[in-house]
Amino acid sequence: MDTLLHWQQRVGSQRDWIWRGWQTRYTFIRPEQPHPQATPLILLHGFGTSIGHWRQNLAVLGEQHTVYALDMLGFGASEKAPVSYKVELWVEQVYDFWRTFIQRPVVLVGNSIGSLVSLRAAAMHPDMVQGIVMLSLPDLSIRQEAIPKILRPAIAAIENLFTSPLLIKTIFRLVRRPQVVKRWAGIAYANSEAVTDELVDILVGPAQDRGSAQAFYATLKAMLDSQFDPSVKTILPNLNIPILLIWGQQDRMIPPAFAPQFAAYNPNVQLLTLDNAGHFAHDECPEEVNQAILTWMDSFLSSATSIAGRVDC
Repeated sequence: MDTLLHWQQRVGSQRDWIWRGWQTRYTFIRPEQPHPQATPLILLHGFGTSIGHWRQNLAVLGEQHTVYALDMLGFGASEKAPVSYKVELWVEQVYDFWRTFIQRPVVLVGNSIGSLVSLRAAAMHPDMVQGIVMLSLPDLSIRQEAIPKILRPAIAAIENLFTSPLLIKTIFRLVRRPQVVKRWAGIAYANSEAVTDELVDILVGPAQDRGSAQAFYATLKAMLDSQFDPSVKTILPNLNIPILLIWGQQDRMIPPAFAPQFAAYNPNVQLLTLDNAGHFAHDECPEEVNQAILTWMDSFLSSATSIAGRVDC
């Protein structure tokens, strides 16, 4: 893969798609010699990122499979719509995209919030999902469960005070500056060398779009709501599909201790930990993650051996 090309040239053929009256962005890459039985993939980014965050994965995965990546509504080059953002909304976007363009079972690959969308989509639309890959899976309900019921009204009042639209939008205008984004990425990434000017450009660009501050506020507000999405432990044990869970051991955003706990919920889960990766393992250790996904897909499609284990990337 030629990393000298601008990232926009390394993420496939980008297209706009109008979904429910909103403009959304997607991209795709097809193999030069496509195999009719090869399972397509849909890549779903995390909070605050976009299609560009998969720039080191799309081409490699696309050598063997047709690969799609979506900018979920409110992120990337998709419209910053004035809506109530919940995981179910993004699941509906993914499902409608699948019905429009693919119409055959796929593997969903998600990072962070994208993992949660993948998990929820597999539960809601089993006709669409043949397997899921989740990189750093958040469970926002754990925070709610950890707060004693008697304290929840007081905590909610404090959160409402500090998540007022004016305050959040003011904070957003500060944190979308390139120097601030670079510092934040330095926390999320274990390897500081991976925090490049290109990465900062990918993260900062969409934050300048019209409506981005409102979308940021709406998403942040929704994530504090207990109804944002059901807990992982209510969904994961009931899935009867192959599942690959990948976690960076240096993840400072979601504790790696959750990885074995989540893996224990379902015997179909294969857990792969990467010693030197943080929250964005697919971008910090792309070679290892790409190969892990391809090997895992070959494994469950051909009933071959498991790749579960530990890797020092």
